Order: sequence, then C-alpha cells, then structure tokens
Amino acid sequence: MSDFINAVILGIVEGLTEFLPVSSTGHLIIVSEFINFTGDFAKMFDIVIQMGAILAVVVYFWERLIPFGRRKTVSEKAATWDIWKKTIVGVFPAIVLGAILGDYIEEKLFNPLTVAVTLLVGGIILIIIESRKVRVKFNSIAQLSYQTAFFIGLIQCLAMIPGTSRSAATIIGAILLGSSRVAAAEFSFFLAIPTLFAASGYSLLKSGMALNTAQIQGLIIGFVVSFLVAWLVIAGFMKYITRKDFKLFGYYRIFLGVFILIYFIH
Repeated sequence: MSDFINAVILGIVEGLTEFLPVSSTGHLIIVSEFINFTGDFAKMFDIVIQMGAILAVVVYFWERLIPFGRRKTVSEKAATWDIWKKTIVGVFPAIVLGAILGDYIEEKLFNPLTVAVTLLVGGIILIIIESRKVRVKFNSIAQLSYQTAFFIGLIQCLAMIPGTSRSAATIIGAILLGSSRVAAAEFSFFLAIPTLFAASGYSLLKSGMALNTAQIQGLIIGFVVSFLVAWLVIAGFMKYITRKDFKLFGYYRIFLGVFILIYFIH
C-alpha cells in the first residue's frame, strides 16, 4: 500500500511541477527525502513519470505538433515543421552538455542544499525580471529566429543543476531575448519534448534494471498520474500567463528554498 501511495504522491508532484518555473527535479528530490524513497529504482521511477509529463505536452498540443492530416493546410503543415526544426536547434546544446556533464552533476549536485540555493536564486531573478520592462520582439514561435532558439537552448542547460528548473530557465531566457510570455511558455513546452525524452531514454538505457511486479505496477501508476496532472497544469498555466506574470512563482521559490535550508541544515 505504501508503494502505491508513494507512486501517486510522486506522480502528482511531477505533474504539478514539470512545466511550472519551480523545478520538478528539486521537488522530487525533497519529497523523496521526506517519504524515504531513494535508491536505483527511485531514480528510474523519476525518469518514467517524467515521460508521462512529456506525453501530456504532446496530447495537449497535438494539433500544433503533428504535421500530418488531411484537414491541415500547406501553411499549417509548414508552421508545424518550423516548430520542430527550431525545437531541434534549441535542444542541441542540452544533448551535448548533458552527455558530457550529466553524470558528474548528478553525483555532486543532486542534494537538498543545492536545490535550496538554486530555488532561492532563481526566485529572486524571476521577480527582478518581472519587475523590469523587457521589450517584446516576437509574440509567436513563428517569429522566433533559429539563432534565438539556439540561445534559449543554451540557457536551458542551466537546468541540469537541480532546483534551477528547466521551465524557468527557458521561459526567463526567452523573455530576456525578447519573447512574449505566451510564446516563451509554448517554446518551453515544445523544447521539453526532445530534451526530456533524450535524458529519460539515456538514463533508462544506462540503468538496465530488472523489475518485479510491484515495481512495474508502481511505474504504471506514477506514469498515468503524472500524465493526467501535467495535462491539467499545462491547460491552466496557458490561461494563467495570458492574464498574470511570474512573480508568484518567484515568491514560491524563495519560500520553498528558505524552508528547505531551515529543515535540512538546522
């Protein structure tokens, strides 16, 4: 029963935090410490439920992401291919640096202290950026240049440090480079698909674990819960950013970072 509850809890945490600028990896590290869910299987579990969240992006943006279909016009198909080409350009830096530094970062930085510090720093940066006026140069991914997509991809690499948040890095980076909030969030979602898929696939191949029935059931439960929650979060987040800024997430990051420092260092 405890395994079932852990799977549901972590699935909810992943679904809630993967696409918000608050760091899903950081939350999973902290929650796993609280519920004492650690070890090799725990690492694999985090990867699998992350893939559930990726699937939610594909399902939610299905019409935008699939270039095939009789109902799509030539221009609509071209726009879809344009999204994928810019996404591939954006994901390239993460694939290269992840292959070089991934294992080292996981060994040295995957701990509550790193998460707390990066949450605090990221929260402060988010609030500062939202307090300034940044000139919007493009309002859609169609207006995004390949050079800008590459630079957003470089900034995304900061998210290899747990607590930074891949979503926060890409959204903040895109805004600083002249994106509107909506375009920044959309490109962040699209960039997540190959980024997280590549990272998850690599980690699963590397793990090579043999699983028992209870573990397989736990993976399925976590995957499904993560998918459902992530889909709801994406839908809500896209509506939220059309009316409000990201300061709320900045304050939340600071609060959580301080709480973690007090809890784990006291």
